[in-house]
Amino acid sequence: MPDEPVVAPRRLLRDQAYDILLGAIIRGDLPPGAPVRDQELAARLGLSRTPVREALARLVDEGLVETKPNAYTRVAPLDDGPAREAAVVVQALQGLAARLAVPRLTDADLDEARAWNARFAAALDAGDVAIALEADDAFHLVFVRAAGNPALEAALSRLQPVLVRHETHRFASLPGRRSIAAHDALLAAAARGDAADAARLAEENWATLVELIDAAAAEPGPLTRSPGASRVAR
Repeated sequence: MPDEPVVAPRRLLRDQAYDILLGAIIRGDLPPGAPVRDQELAARLGLSRTPVREALARLVDEGLVETKPNAYTRVAPLDDGPAREAAVVVQALQGLAARLAVPRLTDADLDEARAWNARFAAALDAGDVAIALEADDAFHLVFVRAAGNPALEAALSRLQPVLVRHETHRFASLPGRRSIAAHDALLAAAARGDAADAARLAEENWATLVELIDAAAAEPGPLTRSPGASRVAR
């Protein structure tokens, strides 16, 4: 969270407040259990309370903030159960996205996905978890957008923030390079127009996140990923 008020343009103030608060929650600037006060946040962001309240309502809907009337509004605790439930749905939706996207993907789309996978690989080499997660999500977003289904994109947009926070805080180290090869296989299936195989590979890629959450649930603290057996992007 910025220490000085952020001067926001008049358009999309709610979305800007959401992006700032989401980033603070994912990074841990607003840690699990931290109280959230709309008036205080509005002052820090240089906004009125209305867009901040709207942003908080969205974060409540996504499971990142919890509220009890006349008692508290606070950052939700990390919970392996809801994260696993979200991951199972995201796995299925990402498979559907790949299936729908393949007939619609352009050469430019494939080039973009390859570029994000290269960025992902570079982040792994540098040990940069944040950039690796960002590049991984951008890689899969190429398929989601190409699918051309707004309902699918909206569902994933709602579910994935809780997974990103979970990955950031529960999984302490980077994976081996198996995820890069999984991305390459998905790209190869897409390039040859095999929608069914692309869907299968996308679901397999995301299945490792479900496995990681199951393993994390048995651990008292952050789970260190073993080489080749985890996700910082599936």
